[in-house]
Amino acid sequence: MISPVRRVTLACLLGAALASLTGCGTALAPSAAPVVPSAPTAIASRPPTLAPGPTGLTPVFKHGPRTHGRTVALTFDADMTADEGPRAARGERFDNPRLIAALRALKVPATVFMTGRWAEQYPVQARTIGRDPLFEIANHSYSHYAFTGDCYGLPTISQDRMRAEVERTYAAFRRAGVPDPMPYFRFPGGCYDRLALRALTPTGVTAVQWDVVSGDAFATDAGAVARQVLEGVRPGSVVVMHCTTSAAPATERAVRTVVPELRRRGFRFVKVSELIGDAGGRG
Repeated sequence: MISPVRRVTLACLLGAALASLTGCGTALAPSAAPVVPSAPTAIASRPPTLAPGPTGLTPVFKHGPRTHGRTVALTFDADMTADEGPRAARGERFDNPRLIAALRALKVPATVFMTGRWAEQYPVQARTIGRDPLFEIANHSYSHYAFTGDCYGLPTISQDRMRAEVERTYAAFRRAGVPDPMPYFRFPGGCYDRLALRALTPTGVTAVQWDVVSGDAFATDAGAVARQVLEGVRPGSVVVMHCTTSAAPATERAVRTVVPELRRRGFRFVKVSELIGDAGGRG
């Protein structure tokens, strides 16, 4: 029998793999400044976000322009729920150093959407990833609880705690020594609605979804994961994968297949921030 905690972890990853099928509201960017800490001298180089709009909801970005060259962004969710500490203490690996090493060896820029709990469990890794110019770290909530009801069995966070979830994660990044986390947020399970988008407006984040599901959650066939990615990628695509050894063991091997093949096809790997910059305020 699968334990309740195991079911939550499975739901976390399967939610991300299925969430591209859920209905998502159209949103425009807020005008509030992000909660991401930055020095006053860095204001001019603030990372791009989607342009403000009249509705005042948090903007949602799914992919970059299809006509700005053959670019693609690989994104990796570093998932860990607030109550999985005992499993980590028993030796379960929610990190994936081999994957990060592979990306470095292949010289592939990437965006890592990290939960605050993951940063607390692996502060040295969070810091070294955040300080590596090859990568950028973005917000994936603190607890990986759902921001809507009925999100693949995930526990649901109340609306009045949503903003605090985002801010608590940035605080965890600061404690870990991550220097410049991005003003981007990925909803756990990819589930959101207008209430969730409105709750996050004061944080100034841009919500980042995806248009290519890798299918790496609990997959053991790296070839199948690679084929799914290669069949789905288009210019400007955002690919969702995972950075969790125990729950996505085939990801590193799949990446070693995907990267050279996409390069052979003329694709250039970029971070999400470059795609958002290319979008010019459109999600």
